[in-house]
Amino acid sequence: MASPSMIDLEQRNRLPTLFEVLSRRTLAPVDLFSFYIYMRDQQRSVDYLDFWLDVSQHMSLCRHYVRELRRSVLVATPDLEKTNSKGSSAALETLEHFGDIPLVEAGPSHHEFQGIDDKDVDQRLSAFLRSDGNTSGHSPKSSLGSQNAARTQSNEQPRTSSGTRNDSTSPGHTVARADIRASAEKILYTYLLPGAEREIVLPEPMVSSIINLIEDDGRDDPEVFDPAKDYVFQAMERDAFPGFLQAKALGNLVPLSIVARLAFALISFGGGFWGAFYVVLRNKPRHIRCWVILPFIVAAYFLVSYQYKIDPVMAFLGYSEYTFMSWSPIREPYVRKLLNKRSTATMGIAAFVTAALSVLFIFVPGTML
Repeated sequence: MASPSMIDLEQRNRLPTLFEVLSRRTLAPVDLFSFYIYMRDQQRSVDYLDFWLDVSQHMSLCRHYVRELRRSVLVATPDLEKTNSKGSSAALETLEHFGDIPLVEAGPSHHEFQGIDDKDVDQRLSAFLRSDGNTSGHSPKSSLGSQNAARTQSNEQPRTSSGTRNDSTSPGHTVARADIRASAEKILYTYLLPGAEREIVLPEPMVSSIINLIEDDGRDDPEVFDPAKDYVFQAMERDAFPGFLQAKALGNLVPLSIVARLAFALISFGGGFWGAFYVVLRNKPRHIRCWVILPFIVAAYFLVSYQYKIDPVMAFLGYSEYTFMSWSPIREPYVRKLLNKRSTATMGIAAFVTAALSVLFIFVPGTML
C-alpha cells in the first residue's frame, strides 16, 4: 500500500488506531515496523502479529488470484461467446460481479473501517473460491484451459516455469490455485495446530473448527480464518496497543534506556548532594557553591526523563528510540507535536527541581566543622 499523503496525516489530528497502523496508514514512530518491534521486544507476543499479517497476506493472495482470473476471462470473452459453453458463460457472469478487485491491505472481517461493499466482495470472493476448489470441470480456470489446450499444443511449445507455479492460461498469471491452498496450510501448520512451531493461544473450539474446515472440508478461502483473525485483532487492540501508544506517542525511549537513565540520575544526585554538603559544611563562598548546579542539572534531567519516559532534547530534535541507542526520525505530525509539548513540560519540571536544590544549598548559611 502506498504511504499516506501529508493531507491525510494533517487531517488526522489524533492518535492512530490499531487498524490504521496494521493497514500501513501511519508513519514512524507509530508505524507497523515500530509496532512489530514493540510486540517482539516488550510484549513478547510477536507471533500474534505475524499470524494477523500472514492471514492478511492470504486474503491479498486470494484477491490477486480472482482478479487475474477475471482478467483472463474477459480477455477470452469473444471465444467464450462462440463456444456457447455454459460453464464458461457462468464463469464470466460470476467473475464480473467482483469488478476490478483492489489489492489493498485486508482488515478485520467486521471492522468499522471496512465498508459494506468491501465486506460483500470478501464474502462473494470466499464463496467463489469454495466453489472453485470443489469443482473440477466447471471452474473458470478449467473452462479456459479446455478451450485453449488444442491451440497451445499446435501453435506453441510449453513454457518452462520461472519459479512461480502457473496453472492459468492467462499471460503473466502469477498466482495459482495451489498457491492459495499452500498459503492456508502454512498458516495452519505454523500457528494453529497443537504443538506448532509458533502456536498461538486461541479458544479450542475455534482452532478445532479451522482445522476441520481446512483438512476435512478442503477449504482455503479467507473466511476460514476470520474468527481467529478478529480474535487476535481484538486481543492486540485490548492488551498491546494502548501500551504501544504510551511508549511511542507519549514517550521516545525503550525500557532499557529508561532504566539506564534512572541509574545516571541516582549517581548524579549522589555526587550533587555530596558536593553540596561539602561546600556548606566547609563554609565555602557562594561562587564556589554554584558548581553544585551542574550535577543537579544532570540528575534532574535524567530523573524526569525516567519518570516520563521521554528524552526532551532528542524529542525536540525529532527522534525516537526504537531499539536501545538506535534512533529514528519522528515522521507522524501529530505525534511530533505531542512529544514537543511533553518535552517542554518535562524540561520545565527539570528546571524547577534544579533551581530548588541549587538555591537551597547555595544560600543556606554555612558552618565550619
